[in-house]
Amino acid sequence: MPELPEVETVMRGMRAHLEGHTIVRAEMRRPDLRWAMPPNLAERLRGARVTGFRRRGKYILMRLDGDDSVLIHLGMSGRVRLSRLDPAIPVEVLPHEHVALETEEGCRFGLIDPRRFGAVDLMPTAAEDGHRLIAALGTEPLEDGFDGPALHAMLAGKRTPLKAALLDQRLIAGLGNIYVCEALFRARLSPFREARTLGTAEAAALAAAIRAVLTEAIAAGGSSLRDYVQPDGELGYFQHRWKVYGREGERCELCAVPPGCPGIRRETQGGRSTFFCDRVQH
Repeated sequence: MPELPEVETVMRGMRAHLEGHTIVRAEMRRPDLRWAMPPNLAERLRGARVTGFRRRGKYILMRLDGDDSVLIHLGMSGRVRLSRLDPAIPVEVLPHEHVALETEEGCRFGLIDPRRFGAVDLMPTAAEDGHRLIAALGTEPLEDGFDGPALHAMLAGKRTPLKAALLDQRLIAGLGNIYVCEALFRARLSPFREARTLGTAEAAALAAAIRAVLTEAIAAGGSSLRDYVQPDGELGYFQHRWKVYGREGERCELCAVPPGCPGIRRETQGGRSTFFCDRVQH
């Protein structure tokens, strides 16, 4: 599933291509993705002007001039295609493109979702934070207020493993498996520790690591997974900077390198692969 940096990258691409544009054509090629889309959604979008964008966790909110917001969730394999319309070239409709928008200014948006685990919904902009998919989301890790003391308070009393606590969207919105593994490695913290055992200095180091790895991944255009590309079709490349994720058996760059160094390990934790180095993560 695309994580926070991938979703932020897509949102920024949509903002650059669509903000200020008026939607003149909207097509929903099926009535549902993971859930049913609002009835008459296409009709409700035609003629609306796109006024802005917001990301909340792993959700994109496209705001319209009628004080409505379109919620977009990419699900497991969803991606966005943004292109310029050329009257001389027929529009290529890609397989699994379930939603398409065209603007008066000549841009086209397509939502492609082979597995149909994504979502599209419409709500009043004023009610965004109360939407059923957003209301329970926790703190945004890139916004002011997410720091060591805040993280320490979130984890106080949590008996769950540290990694599981960080993946809890009710605590921190948008974090996923890849970047939790990377942040824990940077902070030299074991994913298996009870979350409540983190000291104040450790929480400060972890909060800084989370912000750093997310910021670097966004700057790099998001990480390329099997189904993920940026809106312009280019693959992200932050995966080349992963320190532990997907590197089972390789030497950890923080380890001493004597003969027989065991290297990075992978274990299943909560149904997901956890990559770590137990020599440096405690």
